[in-house]
Amino acid sequence: MSADPAVAALIEAASAPYRRAGRFAWHFARGKLRGDPAFAAILREGLLTGSTCVLDLGCGQGLLAAWLQAAAVARRAGSWPRDWPPPPDPARLTGVDVNASEVARARAALGAAGQFVHGDIRHVDYGPADAIVILDVLHFIDYAAQEAVLRRARAALGAHGVLLMRVADAEAGLGFLLSTLVDRLVALARRRRLLKLFCRPVREWRALLTQLGFETRSLPMSAGTPFANVLLVGRLP
Repeated sequence: MSADPAVAALIEAASAPYRRAGRFAWHFARGKLRGDPAFAAILREGLLTGSTCVLDLGCGQGLLAAWLQAAAVARRAGSWPRDWPPPPDPARLTGVDVNASEVARARAALGAAGQFVHGDIRHVDYGPADAIVILDVLHFIDYAAQEAVLRRARAALGAHGVLLMRVADAEAGLGFLLSTLVDRLVALARRRRLLKLFCRPVREWRALLTQLGFETRSLPMSAGTPFANVLLVGRLP
């Protein structure tokens, strides 16, 4: 991913603020942004272009906020790739995460670049938004809770709102098994216990979003990885 000079520059700019939050936060930011194709895809595909109020559910240490901030700065500086759509420059970005230490790192690194809330996405107030992002999160909560979160997301989005969801495709064989293995290990390291995962095939996720009124498409999101991740893009008419 970082072989693209524009992406490499964004990675450096987006990870730099994490030096204020400690060496772990900085190294994690650089590694995640380099290895995760979703961040570049969000910008290259213009998936959040025009979004002014973004809600990031399961924000971790705030990497999406750092990424969008770096993109907005690059565009104002005249270094934005000519063949990319304009990046979003949201007036308000709110991140929510259940892990207090992740939220603390986000606040230490990014300050006023976003509002970072320690809370459970099943219970916190979403407020209004025109874009909601949920990356690699929903399979950690049970099926009924997943549907409740998506209903609340639908209610929070205004007309023409967009929902970005990354999921592992439960019908994708070995890639899916590897995805869930990594998720279990990460959960064990962070929460000191094994968590049950609640996964679905992509076709079921899309059917659920359609029932809620979204027009959906799916983008493969495993380039450069052995996983079976898919980014679902839901838009409201």
